[in-house]
Amino acid sequence: MSSPNNQYQVKTATKSKSAKSVLDREIQLFNKFTDKKKEAFYNDLETLVKAGVDLKKSFEIILEEQEGQKDEEFYNGIYQDILSGKSLADSLKASGKFSEYEYYSIVIGEESNLLVEILNELKLFFKKKTDLKKQITSVLSYPTFVLVATIGIVYFLLTSLVPIFSKIYKQFDSELPALTKTVVYVSEHIFYFMGIGFACMLGVIVLVYTQKSKVWFRDITSQMALKIPVLNRYLKKVHITRITSSLQLLLSANTPLIKSLALTRKMNSFYPLDSILDDVINQVTKGSSLHEVLKKHSFFPGRFISLVKVGEETNELDTMLSKLSTQYYEELEHQTKIISKIMEPLMLLLIGGFVGVILIAIYLPLFNLSNII
Repeated sequence: MSSPNNQYQVKTATKSKSAKSVLDREIQLFNKFTDKKKEAFYNDLETLVKAGVDLKKSFEIILEEQEGQKDEEFYNGIYQDILSGKSLADSLKASGKFSEYEYYSIVIGEESNLLVEILNELKLFFKKKTDLKKQITSVLSYPTFVLVATIGIVYFLLTSLVPIFSKIYKQFDSELPALTKTVVYVSEHIFYFMGIGFACMLGVIVLVYTQKSKVWFRDITSQMALKIPVLNRYLKKVHITRITSSLQLLLSANTPLIKSLALTRKMNSFYPLDSILDDVINQVTKGSSLHEVLKKHSFFPGRFISLVKVGEETNELDTMLSKLSTQYYEELEHQTKIISKIMEPLMLLLIGGFVGVILIAIYLPLFNLSNII
């Protein structure tokens, strides 16, 4: 029978382990191995291995370059696994920071003596992925800034300018225009409306954070996005580019087509593609050609399917996918620049519209002020 002290020590140890586990998870959350870091890692490793440096020495050099303690500890963990006799693929997998997609690619690279080529493909893959994120961020950053600026300007007008004119108009016993009444009402209850707006925004953030991985949420949000005329084409091209890049990398590493499709399916984050890729994998497993299955789904454009067909018939599917990936990436880059240029005048019109409505509402009674006096 254990003593109270022993029971207390066990409980304390359990609590400390639990607290440590929570702390470790929080540290991992704020110390993510980002796509940008992966690009740099694969670039450095490819350069060293290509120069004839073995993996142990390569990681010693990479370790010397690290400035942050967390990154140094992370790479040191991989280095120790390699010293213990593990392969590069197994060492990366044990770190928990690399996807099955990367693991399987490197396994094939090590087994087929094509590690340098695979590291180069992974570097290019994450470079394109990082650049694509930057482009999307650049498109969204300007509208976000303008929206915040608009809210600030409208708040200033409603709390500073409108009350001054409202007091003046109250001195005259006359009926105000409907637009002016509305603006004055909003001005007098500005904090109430701000509270509602803040509560709605907080509710949306909580909803997205807690439900973003749920099927119903992914389904509804993706269907809504696909109904927006310009956005739907852009989203389709983004995800087709990602699928093409993923398949091209795996096939160039001599990964079987079905395995490549399965790994690409695991990386997919766009809900409408889940069922499509499931069907593609199922039909290809049964013996159908890839282009025949893709043709059944309207998500993929005819040109894409035609080139995939050519790649299959010439047994150069990986080469054809590489060309498609480059073409789609360049098209996305061009579209992103166009969208950015279009967004600027549209957002300026948004600011002008809000400010204009408020100013018109303020000055509208002045046209009848002489009659009132």
